[in-house]
Amino acid sequence: MSEPIVVGTDASGESDRAVDWAAAEAALRERPLRIVHALASRPTRAPLFSPAEKAERLARVGHAVVAEARERVRERWPGIETTTAVVADETSDALQQEAEGAFELVLGSRGRGGFASLLLGSTSLRMASRSTIPVVIVRGDATGRGEVVAGIDLRKDVGAVLGYAFDAAALHGARLRVVHAWQMSTTLIDAGYTIEDEDAGPELRERLAAACEPLRRRYPRVDAVGEVVLEHPVQALTRPSRAARLLVVGARERRWSAPRLGSTGHGVVHHAQCPVAVVPSRR
Repeated sequence: MSEPIVVGTDASGESDRAVDWAAAEAALRERPLRIVHALASRPTRAPLFSPAEKAERLARVGHAVVAEARERVRERWPGIETTTAVVADETSDALQQEAEGAFELVLGSRGRGGFASLLLGSTSLRMASRSTIPVVIVRGDATGRGEVVAGIDLRKDVGAVLGYAFDAAALHGARLRVVHAWQMSTTLIDAGYTIEDEDAGPELRERLAAACEPLRRRYPRVDAVGEVVLEHPVQALTRPSRAARLLVVGARERRWSAPRLGSTGHGVVHHAQCPVAVVPSRR
């Protein structure tokens, strides 16, 4: 069996959109789909049920949630091999357990536990920060139109991000825009330097082209363009996300065994207006 696409659901509208996105992705990639619901039990001041009754009630609700999601997938994508799991554990732990060895993990931007004032749910942010496989957070326009945008940092290993981005563009027959955004240090700005004075633009464009060249050869049909912009990376990536089908960014360097979400990734997953794929670097 090929690596599945795993999606988390809690029956919220956001997670329903995530299930639909994951199912469409599974159909295109001809991969199995696994729908996961976590039975995270939180204590209350005055429990209405005994622990056993509460566990049984939560289990019934959980199985109903995944059954409904599976039925919706079967109606729209009948050819997908779809399995479900109801896990009695905290949500992030359950998702990490079920996504081990998966192709990618798909989540809604916020579940039922989120507050309206929050831009991103804590579970989605936590999984984007700790997962060792790509995590797609479905937010904004998830209808599948527009180009694929990839944000890269040329000071770091960009192979995993570019590989995922080129593959996604090829899969969807979409144009790929690869963006490297940079800002001059405060010291240089205070000294009166400009981008022309520092003359970094041409060198960065050459490095960006060199980074993309192996992928261009591997995906000759992908129309890929590179951009080097003097702008804050979060702004440079969220702006094209308004018309993109997918925004791809990398996780920061690994600490111990797991990646961490850097400041750019953190800002992008909060403010992007399309689905965001957070791709950890290769081991």
